[in-house]
Amino acid sequence: MFKQVGPAPVPADDLAATLAPFGQSRMLPREAYVDPAVFAWEQQAIFSGWTCVGHAADLAATGSQRAVGSGADGVLLVRGDDAEVRAFANSCRHRGHELLACGAETKRRNIVCPYHAWAYRLDGSLRSAPGFGEDAAFDPGEFGLAQLRLVNWHGWLFIDRSGTDTDFAEHVAGLEDVIAPYHPEDLTVVARHSYELATNWKVIAENYQECYHCSSIHPELSRISPPTSGENLDLPGSWMGGWMGMIDEAETMSLTGKSGGVAIAGLTERELRTVMYLVGFPNLLVSLHPDYVMTHLMTPLAVDRTHVECAWAFPKELAAQPDFDPSYAVDFWELTNRQDWAACESVQRGLSSPHARPGPLAPDEDGVYQFVTRVARAYQGGGAQSR
Repeated sequence: MFKQVGPAPVPADDLAATLAPFGQSRMLPREAYVDPAVFAWEQQAIFSGWTCVGHAADLAATGSQRAVGSGADGVLLVRGDDAEVRAFANSCRHRGHELLACGAETKRRNIVCPYHAWAYRLDGSLRSAPGFGEDAAFDPGEFGLAQLRLVNWHGWLFIDRSGTDTDFAEHVAGLEDVIAPYHPEDLTVVARHSYELATNWKVIAENYQECYHCSSIHPELSRISPPTSGENLDLPGSWMGGWMGMIDEAETMSLTGKSGGVAIAGLTERELRTVMYLVGFPNLLVSLHPDYVMTHLMTPLAVDRTHVECAWAFPKELAAQPDFDPSYAVDFWELTNRQDWAACESVQRGLSSPHARPGPLAPDEDGVYQFVTRVARAYQGGGAQSR
């Protein structure tokens, strides 16, 4: 379960309406999107459990170090001598100085605090503390870095800051057979786009969970993938999502429907004709295409502000070719992203109105129902694993 911090500061009656049977339910309370107190609660209760912090390939070499998050959420990722990636609290055991600035990367044989030069081995144990060498009472074994639970799953790094969330296998229950055929750990990220959006993180996830809006704002997408195609999955873990089909003439999601790459080896005929859209609750959106895998990694910055990194990964043999051009996929989703971002930011502005009230869900928004009920149960103190 996620960290227990008591129920969220949202109206109980509104949560009951969210949790009503599909067809009778309402969206989450307005406070869920605009109240800083709710955002603070989410950071403590939801984002303290299993969250994605990036790609293992970004720490390719021994000694690679990368800092993500800051303050209470600050984490230092390190590739050790044994080739394993570990996560530590980004806080020196001497006076608490950050070991690496948020967003910074380096590669060195030790982890060194820039304040007083305390040095740690790549496994987090203390190597040296200037000035303490002659102190017989000083035990270096007491001052190793605080290590956090970390799992490298198919090339994505997930950490549990609280140390109390469910086993990771329960978090991703039902997903192995969905993800494994695409071998994302063997793909190479060749393009990244970063966005800072003026909207709550949940608005982005809710938008991702439905295509009810596609015929209105995504004409390019709708030509390739009919908005009414596909269906949602019923997964036992924390993830959710579903698949959509493509028209017979299409090979992938691009402006023309044609692929400028190669199909991922080993996919079934059905996987070659569909795109799987998954929400790795709470902050990773995974889109599995026949020839590439796209992710959106969300980092909530404030109740009305979210950083999103979009990454496109392709088969490594193709990515290694100097003339490979990923623009057929990147351009399509850059256009689609921009359409979505404009809608999400407009939703946030609309929800900021004191007159906004939770609305009903359309029959095509059952994916949104999966998401908001997951959040609502967490708000009640049941944890994100409650079903």
